[in-house]
Amino acid sequence: MASNGVCAVRGFWVVFLVLLRLSCSEGQRVPAAFVFGDSLVDVGNNNYLPVSLAKADFPHNGMDFPTKKPTGRFSNGKNTADFLAEKLGLPTSPPYLALISSSSKSNSSSAYLTGVSFASGGAGIFDGTDEKYQQSIPLTKQVEYYLAVHENLVQHMGSSGAKKHAAKSIFVVVIGSNDIFDYSGSSNLRKQHTPQQYVNLMASSLKDQLKRLHSYDARKFVFVGLPPIGCCPSQRNQNKTAACNEDTNSWSRMYNTALLAMLKGLQSELNNISYSYLDTYAVVQNFVQNPSAYGFTEVKAACCGLGNLNAKVACLPISQYCPNRRDHVFWDLYHPTEAAARMFIDKVFNGSTQYTYPMDVQQLAAVEV
Repeated sequence: MASNGVCAVRGFWVVFLVLLRLSCSEGQRVPAAFVFGDSLVDVGNNNYLPVSLAKADFPHNGMDFPTKKPTGRFSNGKNTADFLAEKLGLPTSPPYLALISSSSKSNSSSAYLTGVSFASGGAGIFDGTDEKYQQSIPLTKQVEYYLAVHENLVQHMGSSGAKKHAAKSIFVVVIGSNDIFDYSGSSNLRKQHTPQQYVNLMASSLKDQLKRLHSYDARKFVFVGLPPIGCCPSQRNQNKTAACNEDTNSWSRMYNTALLAMLKGLQSELNNISYSYLDTYAVVQNFVQNPSAYGFTEVKAACCGLGNLNAKVACLPISQYCPNRRDHVFWDLYHPTEAAARMFIDKVFNGSTQYTYPMDVQQLAAVEV
């Protein structure tokens, strides 16, 4: 009787995987997308962190999302993770903490098959970056969660099946801004490390986590470089002229250079990884310097907030918001609008050698492993 049950379960998984492969041939470019990062790609993990202050599960966030309700995204609507998933022919990777929550009825391997998001607002490469916000999921913990997902896939797909599934999937890494903000705001960190030493340490720490992912079959990576974070409203608000913070911008550029150097070395070391680096800095800088070319009219102020540049107070239910979000590059003190996120992915997904290295995301998805 028990053996019949086992056979039935195995039979289900054979049928499920056949159907999955068929769906891959009809517009789905990769089996899954596993997302690691911070609030730029958080799709709701922080909703499940009981004491976190880094949350977006309240108005006016989500006002332009299809449901017109807050989702935990730090956006008026969809974010970068959503648009990247659409381009890959996938549903948005669901938040891991939602899948394992006691109230979830989808805590099964089938929920993991098209990907999972581990991204968390306030997270950084270093574990200490969420100190200000009380609680987030740092990158080290996000990677540990992925290892648990991988083990679950092995149990249901077998070792070989899980290995192939992960190797063909895309691993998206969007992290580092909070580490730079920490460096900018901490005199102790600046005394301990020169900017170059600090960004090198960021890159080497990230490398350690990438090697962990590689040891669990990750082979294809998308790395979203840091934007000119000195130009976000929170940074401009610190200058009387509302100019960008050039120190912060220079540290962002330094990190991007260190990241690229690390990735080249890692590819030589591991041989069997492929990646697409997205030059977020150049894309966002173009938005800021030539807004009319992209349909923007406001590049300094946040859409949602209060005070100077709508950057004195965060986007809260008491905050005011702009009537046309499409005009703004920034939704709140730190994060882009849905319009800016959509345009960013449009620029980097395919055919944009100006903004991607050594290949774009579409080419990465097509790499055979």
